[in-house]
Amino acid sequence: MMMEQKTEVALPDIQKDNLPKTTRSAVLNKVFDISLEQTPLPAMKPTDVLVKIVAVGICGSDVHYYDTGHIGDFVVKKPLILGHESSGIVVATGDDVQNLKRGDRVAIEPGVPCGHCSYCRSGRYNLCPNMQFMATPPVNGDLSELIVYPQDFLFPIPDDMSYEIATLNEPFSVSIHAAQLLGIKPGSSVFISGGGPVGLLAILAARTFGAHQIIVSDTQDLRLQTAKKMGADRVINALKEDPRKVIAEMTNGEGVDFVLEASGNPKAEQAALRTLKRGGKLAYIGVPTTDAVPLDIPFMTDHETQVFGIFRYANTYPLGLEILEKHMGLAENLLTDFYPLSQTKDALEKTRTDKGESLKVVIYPNEQLRHN
Repeated sequence: MMMEQKTEVALPDIQKDNLPKTTRSAVLNKVFDISLEQTPLPAMKPTDVLVKIVAVGICGSDVHYYDTGHIGDFVVKKPLILGHESSGIVVATGDDVQNLKRGDRVAIEPGVPCGHCSYCRSGRYNLCPNMQFMATPPVNGDLSELIVYPQDFLFPIPDDMSYEIATLNEPFSVSIHAAQLLGIKPGSSVFISGGGPVGLLAILAARTFGAHQIIVSDTQDLRLQTAKKMGADRVINALKEDPRKVIAEMTNGEGVDFVLEASGNPKAEQAALRTLKRGGKLAYIGVPTTDAVPLDIPFMTDHETQVFGIFRYANTYPLGLEILEKHMGLAENLLTDFYPLSQTKDALEKTRTDKGESLKVVIYPNEQLRHN
């Protein structure tokens, strides 16, 4: 059953001429060490907004920093506030803020690019080398009661959408970006390898862009069951069936038009390539834990395969909210676990250790709106 969507959130009694200088945050001090601390709030610029964070979804990257202290070249060298899938309510606005006011409900795009480099000017700001992305060292995230943030990366939430569903717009944006780069079109076939939150939301993205046949593989029954609810035409338990054989049988040996590899498992990344038809396109979304993954270059040249690496997203937030609003009942299936800020460590452990029973874990930095 769907939850009641729009939940009232109390606005703190904060005056524009007397803004707080600190806020309570969940801080990663070192691997497996989370503490609640008073952390500094930056001074607001004229185009900044003070936001009370209502809900934050936990991402796999948060867990990687929590249990290993690094992802690739990004290393936690000093205390870091995690969290980047978030929504909240506007508390105060800078003098030059035009489109937002106190009390507005917003989804927060967690990356702020420089706006000046060639990538930003061409619209591919996700590739900005000076990107300030939440919870990517050394940039703090938003597992905090309050944050100061630029107005340009705050997007109004539809009135009938919950704060929890609004947090899904961040992982959904990754799926939308992948679908756009691949050029998924009406009548096409799509294989999604990996049924975590991004893979499950990729079902919604693929269907929105017109895919006719969607196949999803994973090793966890909960994820496969949820994939069916989200609209997958066929699900494959990779522990019991070989996705390559199943897809070959389903496509008369030709393969699928598009693949979205969202598991980050090196073996799955290699196998997904061979499910493509000649001239097919593949997007690698999941990040493997190894430094490099060998790929079958002879297969790629013989099949004229097009391969895309997916790095975050650009210009997707308004579209993502529009699509999610039309499918809130489906999106609700991903929300499984809910914690207050004081239990951030428990929330990270839940995400890290319980992939069989948990999909998207939500943390409430202020009052908890929903309970198990």
